[in-house]
Amino acid sequence: MVACLIVERLGQQRIKSRVPFDRDRPATGLGVYFGEKYYNCHTSPAYLHTAVFAAALDRPTAVPHDLFAAIRDLKRELNAVILAHYYQESEIQDIADYIGDSLGLSQQAAQTDADVIVFAGVHFMAETAKILNPHKQVLLPDLEAGCSLADSCPASEFAAFKARYPDHLVISYINCTAEIKALSDIICTSSNAVKIVQQIPPEQPIIFAPDRNLGRYVMQQTGREMVLWDGSCIVHETFSEQKLVQLQVQYPEAEVIAHPECEPPLLRHASFIGSTTALLNHVQRSDRAAFIVATEPGILHQMQKAEPQKQFIPAPPEGNCACNECPHMRLNTLEKLYFCMKTRSPEITMDESVRSAALQPIQRMLAMS
Repeated sequence: MVACLIVERLGQQRIKSRVPFDRDRPATGLGVYFGEKYYNCHTSPAYLHTAVFAAALDRPTAVPHDLFAAIRDLKRELNAVILAHYYQESEIQDIADYIGDSLGLSQQAAQTDADVIVFAGVHFMAETAKILNPHKQVLLPDLEAGCSLADSCPASEFAAFKARYPDHLVISYINCTAEIKALSDIICTSSNAVKIVQQIPPEQPIIFAPDRNLGRYVMQQTGREMVLWDGSCIVHETFSEQKLVQLQVQYPEAEVIAHPECEPPLLRHASFIGSTTALLNHVQRSDRAAFIVATEPGILHQMQKAEPQKQFIPAPPEGNCACNECPHMRLNTLEKLYFCMKTRSPEITMDESVRSAALQPIQRMLAMS
């Protein structure tokens, strides 16, 4: 008998979970250690995260038979709204009140009259909701759902970078931390980045952060030179140009569509480039019957629902892996969504000085959109 030790974080608590594995038969025993207590979860390893959250509640694992009904009940009880990004797993998309990209989610967060906002996305998205709603409770199913792009732009390093260009206006992609937003003049998303840059007087120099690929795309579309922070998304830089070309040979009738966070060599093969919402709208308007989609494959769920008769092929990553799936987005599960609503945690909080400073550039973005 061997055991795999898995360590998870819930807030500031460290939780160790041990999964027994017998080489001669599939594992049927699963549980977690929380402090000195052991909690059994006699299911498959897919329910490990459920057991971890139940352990944090200091009670045995108890997952409702009908999670969808249980979540709907909690929504009514809390007067909650569930906002989900297109890159979430399909079950979360199906229970959400609103599914969208960063711009749409920000607009929904600004307009909601719910008392509790449950954000099925990554940390910077939930932070944005809290910035816009300081008096509402904002929950994130897993606090470890971060963002490689946001992590690529530490606030202290960016502050020093910004100081080198004192006359520059700072436009930051929304995929950044609250601290970076507080250092920015205007926030943008992939949906409105070109539109926002076009509204800046041509004599005004610009710093664009943190995504270099989106920045290069905006420069190409607007003809504006900008100083770019050298950040990127691990998902969008992992697509293989060689495998994409092979797919085009295999599916010659398929149109290649791509998110502007992708690397330039891959974007050269795309006949349509846009945000996740723009990609979704494009496949609904297009007469084409097949598409090779170069972005996180979570969006394919909405594409298939909108156009069930069409074929959607995910662009392949380098190597034989699922690297085109965002590991941070996929930390959220339906079980975690239920438990975060049941316990009203983990909750997003932040220093008021950071929140108020970050609010102004977000409001400018919403006004300019």
